[in-house]
Amino acid sequence: MEKTAIWSFLFVVFIHRAWSQIKLEQSASEMKKPGETVKMSCVISGYSMTSYNIHWIRQRPGRALEWMGWMSTGSNAPTYASSFQSRFIMTENVPSSTQYLEIKSLTAEDSAVYFCARETQ
Repeated sequence: MEKTAIWSFLFVVFIHRAWSQIKLEQSASEMKKPGETVKMSCVISGYSMTSYNIHWIRQRPGRALEWMGWMSTGSNAPTYASSFQSRFIMTENVPSSTQYLEIKSLTAEDSAVYFCARETQ
């Protein structure tokens, strides 16, 4: 009985350590003026970036999350939600394991928190 408990604990610790190495680090917040362009980055570590697609999501103040689209990693082929097809550009740099979201001709409506997220299996 004690051995089972110890092995279960070790298994949980091993799984936690494996998951805790996966990171998606986003660039720092920026203040921009209307009409300017901003380019955000999402640096991926702990796994091969081309193994999972990356999604971009935003949340404007007092509003629900909005799915913006996703990048088919390794192919530089983004798919955009219908309301994000004009001024929003998703790109990637596979050698540096980095995804980018660029927004052109910023407006006050673009003020939000932007998230990158890894797709599950």
